[in-house]
Amino acid sequence: MIPFTAEQFLALFARYNLAIWPLQIIFYFIGAAAILLLMRHKRGSDRIVSAILSFLWLWNGIAYHFLHFSQINRAAVFFGILFVVQAILFAYFGVIKGEMAYGLKKIGPRQVFGLAVIAYAMGIYPVLGALAGHGFPFSPMFGVAPCPTTIFTFGLFLLTTRSVASPLLVIPLFWSVIGFGAALSLGITEDIGLIVVGVSSVIILVMQGRRVKNIHRLFHGVAR
Repeated sequence: MIPFTAEQFLALFARYNLAIWPLQIIFYFIGAAAILLLMRHKRGSDRIVSAILSFLWLWNGIAYHFLHFSQINRAAVFFGILFVVQAILFAYFGVIKGEMAYGLKKIGPRQVFGLAVIAYAMGIYPVLGALAGHGFPFSPMFGVAPCPTTIFTFGLFLLTTRSVASPLLVIPLFWSVIGFGAALSLGITEDIGLIVVGVSSVIILVMQGRRVKNIHRLFHGVAR
């Protein structure tokens, strides 16, 4: 059972959004920078995009979960830890090891879906919130709130040109389930898309990851 009401949840977002305003605008520019980097794809851009994702998850873990959401939900401390861990994983796999690669070398169904997911996170999501009666400042906003940030993350996952390391998928998928539960209980209808995006993205990424591994095994077998 959720230990707070929809009114308390929306009031929390109002306080949070007003407290950090106008950072929401800056976060939109940061998200746009990530998209521009993966489209132009210059040297070092992959690490910068991963650093952006790391920063977004770190912000949500500390600024949202630890400092604000914990005021009405004790579980927010646990959630905050998960988000910080995810930020560390992005920093490790994407920035330090350089294993994350993003780009639009080709446009196929996966890439189209990824772009649609990003459009949902940054554009459609707040519109749906406004139509549902909780527009700004009562709405979760891209970059500074967990659910649209998680959707955006899956969008970037779908625009990767290499297999995504499995540990990077666990926490975003977990949060997709949590967010969906909140959507049903609190009437945050825009979060229903979170579970759809999360589950479908993980299925696509896992299946294509296995396909790549099978191709590599077949290639090495023929080479021998």
